[in-house]
Order: sequence, then C-alpha cells, then structure tokens
Amino acid sequence: MRAERGRDMADAVIVGTGPNGLAAAVVMARAGLEVELRERADEIGGGLRTVPLFDDDVVHDICSAVHPMAAASPFFREFDLAARGVELLSPEISYAHPLDGGRSALAHRDLDAACEALGPDGPRWRRLMEPLLRHGDGVVDFLMAGQRSLPADPVAPLLLAGRILRHGTPLAARSFTGDRAPALLTGVAAHAVGRLPTPESAAVALLLGHLAHTSAGWPLPRGGSARIAEAMAADITAHGGVFRTGSPVTDLREVRGARAVLLDTAPKGFLAMARPLLPPRYARALERFRYGPAAAKVDFLVSEPIPWTDPEVGRAGTVHLGGTQAEMFRQETLTARGTVTPDPFVLLVDPAVADPGRARPGRRPVWAYAHVPNGSDVDPVALVRSRIERWAPGFGDTVLAERAIGPAEYEEYNPNYVGGDIGAGAVTLAQALLRPVPQVDPHRTPLRGVYLCSASTPPGPGVHGMSGYLAARSALRREFGIRDLPSLAPADSRAET
Repeated sequence: MRAERGRDMADAVIVGTGPNGLAAAVVMARAGLEVELRERADEIGGGLRTVPLFDDDVVHDICSAVHPMAAASPFFREFDLAARGVELLSPEISYAHPLDGGRSALAHRDLDAACEALGPDGPRWRRLMEPLLRHGDGVVDFLMAGQRSLPADPVAPLLLAGRILRHGTPLAARSFTGDRAPALLTGVAAHAVGRLPTPESAAVALLLGHLAHTSAGWPLPRGGSARIAEAMAADITAHGGVFRTGSPVTDLREVRGARAVLLDTAPKGFLAMARPLLPPRYARALERFRYGPAAAKVDFLVSEPIPWTDPEVGRAGTVHLGGTQAEMFRQETLTARGTVTPDPFVLLVDPAVADPGRARPGRRPVWAYAHVPNGSDVDPVALVRSRIERWAPGFGDTVLAERAIGPAEYEEYNPNYVGGDIGAGAVTLAQALLRPVPQVDPHRTPLRGVYLCSASTPPGPGVHGMSGYLAARSALRREFGIRDLPSLAPADSRAET
C-alpha cells in the first residue's frame, strides 16, 4: 500500500477517534512521532460523545456512559484520568437488578454488604468474587492482553477457568439456591450481547462483576463520557498530534504516504476503503466476520427520579431489566437467533444518581437500550418503556421528552456499529480469541504499515483503550523499530519518555 512518504503526511495516521483510536494516538504521539487523526464526524469521541438533546443544560451520553474499564484497564491505569482532571464518580450500588414482587438484587460496591443482601447465597457470592478481587489486576490484565502472552499473575487464568466452566454452561442454573444471585450475575453476562449461557459471556460477567465490588466500582465521569475523550485529546495535542474532523477516509490510498496507518474501524469499514488492495483470502476472512445483536436505545428527559417499586434500585447508576435468570437465558438466546421478543433485556443508566450535577430542577437525563436482532427495524420506545414500567410503574408519567435510536441509526451515527452492534463484532468463543481473523498478531494486516485498532480486534468491546494500545505497540515495533513503549503517565506524576 505504501509509496514514498508525502511531505505533508504525518508519520502515523489514525482513522477514527473512538477510545481505541485515541489510545493508539496517545501511544504514538508520546513515542515522538508526528500523528494525525482523521474523523468523519464533526466531533471526536466515537462512543464517548456527550451532547445536549432536549435542552441546553442537560446532557446525554450518546453511547457509553458507565466505565468500569476506564478505571481498571492497563492503559487507563497508567494514563491516570484522575490526574488529568477527569473525576470518576461511583454510586454505592454499582448495579441493580429488580425482580417481581418489589424485590431486587443489589451489587453493592462493598462486598460484605452485597453478600449480606443476597441472604443464603451470600457465601456462594463471596466464594465467587473474593478470590477475583484479591487478584484483580491480574484478572483484568489477562483478559485485556488479548491472550497472546503469558499472564503476569499465573493464578488469574486458573481462577477464571473453573468459574467460566461453571457459569458459562448449563451448570449456571444450579450455582445458587435463590433467584437474586443468579439474576445479578446473568445481568452482567448479558453485557456480552449474545446467546446465554456461554463461556465468553461468563468471562464478561466475571470481569465486570468483580469490578463492581472494587473501590472504583462502575463509575461515571463527572459531566459525561466526553470528559474521557477530551483528556485523551488534550494529551495527544500536547505531544504534537493534529485532529482533522469532518474528514472521512473513503479510500485507503488517501493516506498512503504515512509510515503507519491505524484504523479504528470495523472489518466492514476496512473492506469499504481497501478492498482492491487486499489479498483475496484476507478479504474473504473479513467478510466472514460475524456481527452480534444490536442495541435499540431511547434517551429520556424525565421530571423526577425513576419510581422503582423497590426504592433501593434508585441508588444504582446502572440497572439491568431482564427478570429472572431463566427469562434472560431465553430472551438473549432468541435475540441472538434473530427473533424480536416483547420482553428483551434492557440496560438502563441514570447518570444523576452518581453525578447529581447532571440534573436540573424538574429535569434529568435517563437512557436505556434494548437488545434486539442485528439490523432490526423495531421501534424501541414501546419495548423500553414497557420494560421500565414493569418494575417502575408510573415511569411514563415522568417523561418530558424522548428520542429513539434504532440499529440503522446507530450504524449511521457510527459505522463501526454494523447493524446496530455496539460491540463491533459478535462476542463468540472463536471471535473472542481470533477477531477479526485468525493470526498471531490480530492487529496487523497484509498491507504494509496498516493496522486495525478497533473493538473488532482483541480484547474486544469496552472503553478500555487496549485495542488501540496493542495495535500501536505492534506498529511501533514493526514500522519504527521502537520496542520500549513510552510512559503514559501525566507529566507531573511521572517523567515522560
């Protein structure tokens, strides 16, 4: 793909400014390279955009809002958002799962409180989570490293293996005695957005589930998700990086002069801009890449806090609306098979619970999305409203305004969300390890100097920056001979290299 480097072309061009594109740019710019970022939209951030929808002083997160990995991933641990002025606010209850009869399951950040609330299943929950908490960094690092290197903490994969076998198979239905604990864990497993139960969904549940009981919990950035993107952009700019918004790359040859091109794009987008340049075998492999079920989202402006039947649910920033474990197994499996159900799994976020500054008198933001089949044209408003009303009767009376984003609109908003798949690829066992194609270095492509760094590459979806970090590491080594990675720490906390 590469020709002689153009005089006006940067050393490295990053296409796409979602969290992974930004992370790649942070690493490349700190390594001393000239970095240019190209973004088709008029503002950066991808899934990290926060905008006013219904009035000027109440903002909504358009995609992601809650960020346990922004506190836990290796990239962000070193980047240190807090030192850069990003305040991560954590509710006392990381997430809640209402059940019928005015009951609920509550994932308190404090493990003792969580276990006490689970009654007879409390000791089982402790045995499940406490060892993972003791080896928390090792668990996160193992799952975030793309499984291409030996674990720094050899105990972590052993702890995960047994738990995945139990909770990622039909044994999951016999792991607890009551209905609170299985609902609590299965609601987190549903973040994998696919058939349940599976080993890959169990890995997601164990990763996010144990983080719910850490000091950081499941935090929200004060002021919205865009604060994370802004902090990363400020660091990139401080190290000489240049942003070009409203500047789509439709043909990869437009950036042929760069020594390295890192694409924060899904395989579909890569094929669209590079199909004539790719070896046929690799192109066919990208065409076989599978996308998962979609999100169908509704943003609400409401007049008061949600009237949950169990008021304790209102202390959680995130709420899973799925019913019992058996209901979620059925719903998610039908959705993965392409069937629209009247009672889909719904994930709801009430940002003002953790960040009261997001609310104004008589107005507060709430958003929720339902899992629906990929490419579905279902109107999510009735689906989402009915699910909320099941556990919060009268919610509809508090709604001042609402806006729906279906799967097609999500893909139009961000082409990486193919068919509305906000995970940029199905989280199947094969694709968890071999996304987007089976090869030793999944970020490197057959085109010289061209790398993929989106969530369609390991370690997969989430605001963790690791796909960008791993792709940048590969590009620095192969294209520039740089093997020692630069420090990511702020200048006032650690010397930059």
